[in-house]
Amino acid sequence: MMTALLAKPFNLFRWFSLVSLVIILAVAILLGLAATRFLMSESIDRDAMLSAQFIKSIADVEVIHGNFSPGLTLGEFLDKRVDGTRLGVSHEQLVKSHEEFFDHIVRLPDVLLANVYAPDGVVIWSTDARLVGGRSLTKAKLAEAVRTRDTVTTSHHGPDGSPAEFYFMRVPNSLYLESFIPLLDSRGEVLSVIEIYKEPVDLIARMKRGFILLWIATALGGAVIYLSLFWFVRHASRLVDDQQRQLVENETLALLGEMSTAVAHSLRNPLASIRSSAELALEVDPGPLHKNLGDIITQVDRMSKWVRELLLSARPLSGDQEAVDLTAAIEETLAAYEPQIRHAGISVAWDQTQAPRVVSHPVLLQQLLSSVFANAIEAMPRGGLLAIHLKPETRSQMLTLTISDTGSGMSPAMLEMAFKPFHTTKRGGLGVGLMLVRKIVERFGGAVSIDSRENAGTNVHLTFRATAGG
Repeated sequence: MMTALLAKPFNLFRWFSLVSLVIILAVAILLGLAATRFLMSESIDRDAMLSAQFIKSIADVEVIHGNFSPGLTLGEFLDKRVDGTRLGVSHEQLVKSHEEFFDHIVRLPDVLLANVYAPDGVVIWSTDARLVGGRSLTKAKLAEAVRTRDTVTTSHHGPDGSPAEFYFMRVPNSLYLESFIPLLDSRGEVLSVIEIYKEPVDLIARMKRGFILLWIATALGGAVIYLSLFWFVRHASRLVDDQQRQLVENETLALLGEMSTAVAHSLRNPLASIRSSAELALEVDPGPLHKNLGDIITQVDRMSKWVRELLLSARPLSGDQEAVDLTAAIEETLAAYEPQIRHAGISVAWDQTQAPRVVSHPVLLQQLLSSVFANAIEAMPRGGLLAIHLKPETRSQMLTLTISDTGSGMSPAMLEMAFKPFHTTKRGGLGVGLMLVRKIVERFGGAVSIDSRENAGTNVHLTFRATAGG
Protein backbone atom coordinates (compact mmCIF):
# COMPACT_ATOMS: atom_id res chain seq x y z
CA MET A 1 0.00 0.00 0.00
CA MET A 2 2.75 2.45 0.97
CA THR A 3 4.73 1.48 -2.13
CA ALA A 4 1.77 2.38 -4.35
CA LEU A 5 1.32 5.69 -2.58
CA LEU A 6 5.01 6.58 -2.87
CA ALA A 7 5.27 5.56 -6.53
CA LYS A 8 6.17 8.43 -8.83
CA PRO A 9 3.50 9.59 -11.30
CA PHE A 10 3.96 8.64 -14.95
CA ASN A 11 5.98 11.34 -16.72
CA LEU A 12 4.75 11.34 -20.31
CA PHE A 13 7.25 13.94 -21.52
CA ARG A 14 10.30 12.14 -20.10
CA TRP A 15 9.28 8.71 -21.36
CA PHE A 16 8.34 10.03 -24.79
CA SER A 17 11.71 11.78 -25.05
CA LEU A 18 13.61 8.59 -24.24
CA VAL A 19 11.47 6.15 -26.23
CA SER A 20 11.21 8.38 -29.30
CA LEU A 21 14.98 8.93 -29.24
CA VAL A 22 15.63 5.17 -29.17
CA ILE A 23 13.08 4.49 -31.93
CA ILE A 24 14.32 7.28 -34.19
CA LEU A 25 17.94 6.17 -33.68
CA ALA A 26 17.04 2.56 -34.52
CA VAL A 27 15.03 3.55 -37.60
CA ALA A 28 17.75 5.96 -38.78
CA ILE A 29 20.45 3.31 -38.39
CA LEU A 30 18.38 0.66 -40.18
CA LEU A 31 17.54 3.04 -43.02
CA GLY A 32 21.18 4.12 -43.25
CA LEU A 33 22.38 0.52 -43.44
CA ALA A 34 19.75 -0.38 -46.05
CA ALA A 35 20.56 2.67 -48.15
CA THR A 36 24.31 1.98 -47.83
CA ARG A 37 23.86 -1.62 -48.91
CA PHE A 38 21.66 -0.57 -51.83
CA LEU A 39 24.12 2.11 -52.94
CA MET A 40 27.04 -0.32 -52.81
CA SER A 41 25.13 -3.03 -54.68
CA GLU A 42 23.98 -0.66 -57.41
CA SER A 43 27.46 0.85 -57.80
CA ILE A 44 29.10 -2.59 -58.10
CA ASP A 45 26.50 -3.81 -60.63
CA ARG A 46 26.95 -0.61 -62.63
CA ASP A 47 30.72 -0.99 -62.71
CA ALA A 48 30.46 -4.67 -63.73
CA MET A 49 28.01 -3.79 -66.51
CA LEU A 50 30.32 -1.10 -67.89
CA SER A 51 33.30 -3.48 -67.79
CA ALA A 52 31.32 -6.18 -69.64
CA GLN A 53 30.13 -3.71 -72.27
CA PHE A 54 33.66 -2.43 -72.76
CA ILE A 55 35.15 -5.93 -73.22
CA LYS A 56 32.38 -6.99 -75.61
CA SER A 57 32.92 -3.80 -77.59
CA ILE A 58 36.65 -4.59 -77.86
CA ALA A 59 35.79 -8.08 -79.12
CA ASP A 60 33.44 -6.69 -81.75
CA VAL A 61 36.03 -4.16 -82.89
CA GLU A 62 38.68 -6.88 -83.25
CA VAL A 63 36.33 -8.93 -85.46
CA ILE A 64 35.83 -5.92 -87.74
CA HIS A 65 39.51 -4.96 -87.67
CA GLY A 66 40.60 -8.52 -88.53
CA ASN A 67 38.29 -8.76 -91.57
CA PHE A 68 36.79 -12.02 -90.34
CA SER A 69 34.01 -13.75 -92.17
CA PRO A 70 30.46 -12.48 -91.43
CA GLY A 71 28.81 -14.23 -88.49
CA LEU A 72 32.07 -14.99 -86.68
CA THR A 73 32.73 -13.71 -83.16
CA LEU A 74 36.03 -13.32 -81.38
CA GLY A 75 35.06 -15.81 -78.72
CA GLU A 76 35.06 -18.62 -81.28
CA PHE A 77 38.82 -18.59 -81.77
CA LEU A 78 40.23 -17.16 -78.55
CA ASP A 79 41.14 -20.76 -77.66
CA LYS A 80 44.47 -21.45 -79.37
CA ARG A 81 43.42 -25.06 -79.64
CA VAL A 82 40.84 -24.07 -82.25
CA ASP A 83 41.90 -24.59 -85.89
CA GLY A 84 41.58 -21.19 -87.58
CA THR A 85 41.65 -22.60 -91.11
CA ARG A 86 38.39 -24.43 -90.34
CA LEU A 87 36.79 -21.05 -89.69
CA GLY A 88 38.44 -19.42 -92.68
CA VAL A 89 40.91 -17.44 -90.57
CA SER A 90 44.63 -17.47 -91.21
CA HIS A 91 47.18 -18.16 -88.49
CA GLU A 92 48.56 -14.63 -88.76
CA GLN A 93 45.09 -13.15 -88.26
CA LEU A 94 44.51 -15.29 -85.18
CA VAL A 95 47.85 -14.36 -83.60
CA LYS A 96 47.37 -10.68 -84.29
CA SER A 97 43.78 -10.67 -82.95
CA HIS A 98 44.82 -12.59 -79.81
CA GLU A 99 47.67 -10.18 -79.09
CA GLU A 100 45.58 -7.06 -79.61
CA PHE A 101 42.59 -8.33 -77.57
CA PHE A 102 44.70 -9.55 -74.65
CA ASP A 103 46.71 -6.33 -74.71
CA HIS A 104 43.48 -4.33 -74.35
CA ILE A 105 42.45 -6.45 -71.37
CA VAL A 106 45.79 -5.98 -69.65
CA ARG A 107 45.52 -2.23 -70.12
CA LEU A 108 42.09 -2.01 -68.51
CA PRO A 109 42.24 0.39 -65.52
CA ASP A 110 42.56 -1.07 -61.99
CA VAL A 111 43.03 -4.68 -63.20
CA LEU A 112 44.56 -7.05 -60.61
CA LEU A 113 44.24 -10.32 -62.58
CA ALA A 114 42.61 -11.33 -65.87
CA ASN A 115 41.87 -14.87 -67.12
CA VAL A 116 40.21 -16.19 -70.28
CA TYR A 117 38.42 -19.56 -70.08
CA ALA A 118 37.41 -21.98 -72.79
CA PRO A 119 33.90 -23.47 -72.59
CA ASP A 120 35.37 -26.55 -70.84
CA GLY A 121 36.76 -24.32 -68.02
CA VAL A 122 40.44 -24.49 -69.04
CA VAL A 123 42.43 -21.24 -68.68
CA ILE A 124 43.52 -20.36 -72.23
CA TRP A 125 45.13 -17.05 -71.32
CA SER A 126 46.01 -15.15 -68.13
CA THR A 127 47.98 -12.15 -66.96
CA ASP A 128 49.84 -14.71 -64.83
CA ALA A 129 51.29 -17.43 -67.10
CA ARG A 130 51.26 -19.95 -64.24
CA LEU A 131 47.47 -20.23 -64.52
CA VAL A 132 47.40 -21.05 -68.27
CA GLY A 133 46.23 -24.62 -68.86
CA GLY A 134 44.76 -24.92 -65.38
CA ARG A 135 41.21 -24.77 -64.12
CA SER A 136 39.15 -21.95 -62.63
CA LEU A 137 39.84 -21.08 -59.00
CA THR A 138 36.11 -20.28 -58.50
CA LYS A 139 34.32 -22.95 -60.49
CA ALA A 140 30.85 -22.16 -59.12
CA LYS A 141 30.85 -18.58 -60.40
CA LEU A 142 32.24 -19.69 -63.77
CA ALA A 143 29.51 -22.33 -64.09
CA GLU A 144 26.87 -19.73 -63.18
CA ALA A 145 28.13 -17.36 -65.89
CA VAL A 146 28.04 -20.16 -68.48
CA ARG A 147 24.58 -21.27 -67.39
CA THR A 148 22.99 -17.80 -67.21
CA ARG A 149 24.98 -16.37 -70.16
CA ASP A 150 25.19 -13.14 -68.22
CA THR A 151 27.85 -11.30 -66.23
CA VAL A 152 28.37 -12.60 -62.69
CA THR A 153 30.06 -10.27 -60.20
CA THR A 154 31.28 -10.87 -56.64
CA SER A 155 32.71 -8.24 -54.29
CA HIS A 156 35.57 -8.93 -51.87
CA HIS A 157 36.28 -6.61 -48.95
CA GLY A 158 40.05 -6.33 -48.86
CA PRO A 159 42.49 -9.24 -49.00
CA ASP A 160 40.32 -12.05 -47.64
CA GLY A 161 42.53 -15.06 -48.34
CA SER A 162 41.03 -15.92 -51.73
CA PRO A 163 43.26 -18.33 -53.76
CA ALA A 164 43.30 -15.88 -56.67
CA GLU A 165 45.00 -13.17 -54.55
CA PHE A 166 48.26 -15.12 -54.81
CA TYR A 167 48.36 -14.33 -58.55
CA PHE A 168 47.39 -10.64 -58.36
CA MET A 169 49.71 -8.11 -59.97
CA ARG A 170 49.48 -6.02 -56.78
CA VAL A 171 47.88 -6.31 -53.34
CA PRO A 172 44.45 -4.60 -53.18
CA ASN A 173 43.97 -1.94 -50.53
CA SER A 174 40.29 -2.50 -49.83
CA LEU A 175 37.34 -3.55 -51.97
CA TYR A 176 37.96 -5.48 -55.20
CA LEU A 177 35.55 -7.03 -57.69
CA GLU A 178 35.57 -10.38 -59.47
CA SER A 179 33.55 -10.50 -62.72
CA PHE A 180 32.88 -13.35 -65.15
CA ILE A 181 31.93 -11.98 -68.58
CA PRO A 182 30.74 -14.59 -71.15
CA LEU A 183 31.37 -14.07 -74.89
CA LEU A 184 28.63 -15.54 -77.09
CA ASP A 185 28.43 -16.61 -80.72
CA SER A 186 25.68 -15.64 -83.14
CA ARG A 187 23.47 -18.47 -81.79
CA GLY A 188 23.86 -17.29 -78.17
CA GLU A 189 26.14 -20.13 -77.09
CA VAL A 190 28.99 -19.39 -74.66
CA LEU A 191 32.31 -19.74 -76.49
CA SER A 192 34.64 -18.25 -73.85
CA VAL A 193 34.49 -16.45 -70.52
CA ILE A 194 36.60 -13.46 -69.44
CA GLU A 195 37.40 -13.29 -65.72
CA ILE A 196 38.46 -9.84 -64.43
CA TYR A 197 39.70 -9.00 -60.94
CA LYS A 198 39.84 -5.22 -60.46
CA GLU A 199 40.09 -2.68 -57.67
CA PRO A 200 37.94 0.28 -58.83
CA VAL A 201 39.77 3.06 -56.97
CA ASP A 202 37.62 5.89 -58.33
CA LEU A 203 34.39 3.96 -57.64
CA ILE A 204 35.50 3.24 -54.05
CA ALA A 205 36.27 6.92 -53.46
CA ARG A 206 32.88 7.91 -54.84
CA MET A 207 31.09 5.32 -52.70
CA LYS A 208 32.87 6.55 -49.56
CA ARG A 209 31.78 10.12 -50.28
CA GLY A 210 28.29 8.89 -50.96
CA PHE A 211 28.23 6.93 -47.68
CA ILE A 212 29.38 9.99 -45.73
CA LEU A 213 26.72 12.22 -47.30
CA LEU A 214 24.08 9.53 -46.80
CA TRP A 215 24.85 9.10 -43.09
CA ILE A 216 25.02 12.87 -42.56
CA ALA A 217 21.63 13.28 -44.25
CA THR A 218 20.21 10.39 -42.19
CA ALA A 219 21.55 11.88 -38.95
CA LEU A 220 20.24 15.36 -39.78
CA GLY A 221 16.86 13.96 -40.81
CA GLY A 222 16.57 11.96 -37.59
CA ALA A 223 17.64 14.98 -35.54
CA VAL A 224 15.08 17.24 -37.23
CA ILE A 225 12.30 14.70 -36.67
CA TYR A 226 13.30 14.15 -33.03
CA LEU A 227 13.64 17.86 -32.24
CA SER A 228 10.32 18.63 -33.93
CA LEU A 229 8.54 15.90 -31.95
CA PHE A 230 10.41 16.92 -28.79
CA TRP A 231 9.27 20.55 -29.15
CA PHE A 232 5.70 19.54 -29.96
CA VAL A 233 5.39 17.11 -27.02
CA ARG A 234 7.11 19.51 -24.62
CA HIS A 235 4.68 22.24 -25.66
CA ALA A 236 1.74 19.85 -25.31
CA SER A 237 3.05 18.63 -21.95
CA ARG A 238 3.30 22.18 -20.66
CA LEU A 239 -0.24 22.92 -21.84
CA VAL A 240 -1.51 19.78 -20.11
CA ASP A 241 0.38 20.67 -16.91
CA ASP A 242 -0.99 24.21 -17.00
CA GLN A 243 -4.50 22.94 -17.58
CA GLN A 244 -4.18 20.43 -14.75
CA ARG A 245 -2.77 23.10 -12.46
CA GLN A 246 -5.55 25.48 -13.46
CA LEU A 247 -8.14 22.76 -12.91
CA VAL A 248 -6.78 21.96 -9.44
CA GLU A 249 -6.63 25.65 -8.62
CA ASN A 250 -10.19 26.22 -9.82
CA GLU A 251 -11.44 23.25 -7.83
CA THR A 252 -9.56 24.51 -4.76
CA LEU A 253 -10.92 28.02 -5.21
CA ALA A 254 -14.43 26.67 -5.67
CA LEU A 255 -14.18 24.63 -2.48
CA LEU A 256 -12.62 27.50 -0.56
CA GLY A 257 -15.26 29.81 -1.97
CA GLU A 258 -18.05 27.62 -0.68
CA MET A 259 -16.37 27.39 2.71
CA SER A 260 -15.63 31.12 2.76
CA THR A 261 -19.21 32.01 1.89
CA ALA A 262 -20.58 29.74 4.60
CA VAL A 263 -18.13 31.04 7.21
CA ALA A 264 -18.59 34.68 6.21
CA HIS A 265 -22.37 34.54 6.37
CA SER A 266 -22.18 32.72 9.71
CA LEU A 267 -19.84 35.37 11.16
CA ARG A 268 -21.53 38.47 9.86
CA ASN A 269 -24.42 38.64 12.29
CA PRO A 270 -22.42 37.67 15.43
CA LEU A 271 -19.78 40.27 14.54
CA ALA A 272 -22.40 42.95 14.05
CA SER A 273 -23.94 42.07 17.42
CA ILE A 274 -20.55 42.15 19.18
CA ARG A 275 -19.70 45.54 17.67
CA SER A 276 -23.10 47.01 18.56
CA SER A 277 -22.79 45.72 22.12
CA ALA A 278 -19.28 47.11 22.44
CA GLU A 279 -20.34 50.53 21.12
CA LEU A 280 -23.27 50.58 23.50
CA ALA A 281 -21.08 49.62 26.45
CA LEU A 282 -18.56 52.26 25.40
CA GLU A 283 -21.26 54.94 25.58
CA VAL A 284 -22.64 53.74 28.91
CA ASP A 285 -19.37 53.07 30.76
CA PRO A 286 -16.44 55.30 29.76
CA GLY A 287 -14.44 54.04 32.77
CA PRO A 288 -11.52 51.57 33.00
CA LEU A 289 -13.07 49.24 30.35
CA HIS A 290 -12.93 51.99 27.74
CA LYS A 291 -9.65 50.79 26.18
CA ASN A 292 -10.78 47.14 26.10
CA LEU A 293 -14.04 48.05 24.43
CA GLY A 294 -12.12 50.05 21.82
CA ASP A 295 -9.90 47.03 21.15
CA ILE A 296 -12.99 44.86 20.69
CA ILE A 297 -14.40 47.28 18.11
CA THR A 298 -11.03 47.43 16.28
CA GLN A 299 -10.70 43.66 16.10
CA VAL A 300 -14.33 43.26 15.04
CA ASP A 301 -13.73 45.79 12.23
CA ARG A 302 -10.68 43.77 11.12
CA MET A 303 -12.69 40.57 11.12
CA SER A 304 -15.47 42.32 9.20
CA LYS A 305 -12.91 43.38 6.60
CA TRP A 306 -11.82 39.75 6.31
CA VAL A 307 -15.42 38.69 5.86
CA ARG A 308 -15.86 41.21 3.03
CA GLU A 309 -12.66 39.98 1.38
CA LEU A 310 -13.78 36.39 1.73
CA LEU A 311 -17.10 37.14 0.10
CA LEU A 312 -15.40 39.12 -2.65
CA SER A 313 -12.90 36.34 -3.41
CA ALA A 314 -15.64 33.70 -3.49
CA ARG A 315 -18.00 35.72 -5.69
CA PRO A 316 -17.67 35.46 -9.51
CA LEU A 317 -16.36 38.67 -11.03
CA SER A 318 -19.14 40.68 -12.62
CA GLY A 319 -19.10 43.67 -14.92
CA ASP A 320 -18.87 44.01 -18.69
CA GLN A 321 -15.61 45.14 -20.20
CA GLU A 322 -15.27 48.70 -21.42
CA ALA A 323 -12.62 51.26 -22.29
CA VAL A 324 -11.20 52.68 -19.04
CA ASP A 325 -8.81 55.60 -18.58
CA LEU A 326 -5.90 53.92 -16.76
CA THR A 327 -4.10 57.21 -16.08
CA ALA A 328 -7.14 58.69 -14.33
CA ALA A 329 -7.61 55.48 -12.31
CA ILE A 330 -3.98 55.62 -11.12
CA GLU A 331 -4.32 59.29 -10.09
CA GLU A 332 -7.55 58.56 -8.24
CA THR A 333 -5.94 55.65 -6.35
CA LEU A 334 -2.91 57.76 -5.44
CA ALA A 335 -5.22 60.48 -4.13
CA ALA A 336 -7.05 57.93 -1.97
CA TYR A 337 -3.77 56.70 -0.44
CA GLU A 338 -2.21 60.16 -0.12
CA PRO A 339 -2.53 60.28 3.74
CA GLN A 340 -0.82 56.89 4.17
CA ILE A 341 1.90 57.86 1.69
CA ARG A 342 2.56 61.16 3.47
CA HIS A 343 2.48 59.54 6.92
CA ALA A 344 5.04 56.89 5.91
CA GLY A 345 7.34 59.45 4.24
CA ILE A 346 7.13 57.76 0.81
CA SER A 347 8.19 59.60 -2.35
CA VAL A 348 6.13 59.02 -5.51
CA ALA A 349 7.68 58.96 -8.99
CA TRP A 350 4.84 59.28 -11.48
CA ASP A 351 5.10 61.28 -14.68
CA GLN A 352 1.35 61.14 -15.37
CA THR A 353 1.92 59.87 -18.89
CA GLN A 354 -1.15 60.00 -21.08
CA ALA A 355 -1.75 56.43 -22.24
CA PRO A 356 -4.37 54.71 -24.39
CA ARG A 357 -7.50 53.49 -22.70
CA VAL A 358 -7.47 49.85 -21.61
CA VAL A 359 -10.02 47.04 -21.67
CA SER A 360 -11.29 46.63 -18.10
CA HIS A 361 -14.07 47.67 -15.71
CA PRO A 362 -13.86 50.88 -13.64
CA VAL A 363 -14.76 49.33 -10.29
CA LEU A 364 -12.65 46.21 -10.74
CA LEU A 365 -9.70 48.24 -12.04
CA GLN A 366 -9.90 50.52 -9.02
CA GLN A 367 -10.01 47.46 -6.77
CA LEU A 368 -6.88 45.84 -8.21
CA LEU A 369 -4.92 49.12 -8.19
CA SER A 370 -5.88 49.67 -4.55
CA SER A 371 -4.64 46.19 -3.66
CA VAL A 372 -1.27 46.68 -5.39
CA PHE A 373 -0.73 50.19 -3.99
CA ALA A 374 -1.70 49.02 -0.48
CA ASN A 375 0.90 46.23 -0.63
CA ALA A 376 3.59 48.63 -1.85
CA ILE A 377 2.86 51.18 0.88
CA GLU A 378 2.77 48.53 3.63
CA ALA A 379 6.17 47.25 2.42
CA MET A 380 7.74 50.69 3.14
CA PRO A 381 6.72 51.62 6.74
CA ARG A 382 9.85 53.78 7.15
CA GLY A 383 9.64 55.53 3.81
CA GLY A 384 10.95 54.75 0.34
CA LEU A 385 10.18 55.31 -3.32
CA LEU A 386 6.95 54.35 -5.06
CA ALA A 387 7.56 54.40 -8.83
CA ILE A 388 4.82 54.13 -11.45
CA HIS A 389 5.64 53.59 -15.11
CA LEU A 390 3.43 53.07 -18.16
CA LYS A 391 4.83 51.45 -21.30
CA PRO A 392 2.59 51.08 -24.38
CA GLU A 393 3.39 48.21 -26.79
CA THR A 394 2.29 49.45 -30.22
CA ARG A 395 2.98 46.16 -32.04
CA SER A 396 0.95 43.93 -29.73
CA GLN A 397 -1.67 46.53 -28.77
CA MET A 398 -0.83 45.94 -25.09
CA LEU A 399 0.04 48.35 -22.30
CA THR A 400 2.18 47.47 -19.28
CA LEU A 401 1.86 49.23 -15.95
CA THR A 402 4.79 48.70 -13.59
CA ILE A 403 4.42 49.61 -9.91
CA SER A 404 7.72 49.44 -8.01
CA ASP A 405 8.60 49.91 -4.37
CA THR A 406 11.86 49.91 -2.41
CA GLY A 407 10.49 47.90 0.48
CA SER A 408 11.62 44.64 2.08
CA GLY A 409 10.99 42.55 -1.05
CA MET A 410 10.29 38.83 -1.18
CA SER A 411 12.39 35.68 -1.11
CA PRO A 412 12.17 33.17 -4.02
CA ALA A 413 9.94 30.92 -1.90
CA MET A 414 7.62 33.83 -1.02
CA LEU A 415 7.56 34.91 -4.68
CA GLU A 416 6.51 31.45 -5.79
CA MET A 417 3.55 31.50 -3.37
CA ALA A 418 2.55 35.11 -4.09
CA PHE A 419 -0.62 34.27 -6.05
CA LYS A 420 -1.68 31.32 -3.91
CA PRO A 421 -4.99 31.92 -2.13
CA PHE A 422 -4.89 32.54 1.64
CA HIS A 423 -1.10 32.79 1.65
CA THR A 424 0.19 35.99 3.23
CA THR A 425 3.26 37.31 5.04
CA LYS A 426 1.51 40.35 6.52
CA ARG A 427 0.15 40.40 10.04
CA GLY A 428 -3.59 40.68 9.91
CA GLY A 429 -3.69 39.85 6.20
CA LEU A 430 -5.99 37.28 4.64
CA GLY A 431 -3.96 36.47 1.54
CA VAL A 432 -6.55 37.03 -1.20
CA GLY A 433 -5.37 40.41 -2.54
CA LEU A 434 -2.94 39.28 -5.23
CA MET A 435 -5.19 36.37 -6.13
CA LEU A 436 -7.97 38.86 -6.87
CA VAL A 437 -5.56 41.08 -8.81
CA ARG A 438 -4.68 38.17 -11.10
CA LYS A 439 -8.32 37.14 -11.51
CA ILE A 440 -9.33 40.67 -12.51
CA VAL A 441 -6.42 41.25 -14.92
CA GLU A 442 -6.77 37.85 -16.63
CA ARG A 443 -10.55 38.26 -16.90
CA PHE A 444 -9.98 41.12 -19.36
CA GLY A 445 -7.25 39.40 -21.38
CA GLY A 446 -4.24 40.77 -19.52
CA ALA A 447 -1.46 39.28 -17.41
CA VAL A 448 0.31 39.98 -14.14
CA SER A 449 3.85 39.13 -13.01
CA ILE A 450 6.07 40.00 -10.07
CA ASP A 451 9.82 40.20 -9.70
CA SER A 452 11.31 40.86 -6.30
CA ARG A 453 14.45 40.47 -4.22
CA GLU A 454 14.81 40.54 -0.47
CA ASN A 455 15.75 44.01 0.83
CA ALA A 456 15.71 45.34 -2.75
CA GLY A 457 12.02 45.98 -3.38
CA THR A 458 9.28 44.57 -5.57
CA ASN A 459 8.09 45.25 -9.13
CA VAL A 460 4.51 44.38 -10.08
CA HIS A 461 3.88 44.30 -13.85
CA LEU A 462 0.26 44.60 -14.95
CA THR A 463 -0.41 44.10 -18.65
CA PHE A 464 -3.68 45.35 -20.16
CA ARG A 465 -5.20 45.21 -23.62
CA ALA A 466 -5.24 48.68 -25.14
CA THR A 467 -8.36 49.73 -26.98
CA ALA A 468 -8.12 50.31 -30.73
CA GLY A 469 -9.50 53.82 -30.43
CA GLY A 470 -6.75 54.91 -28.01
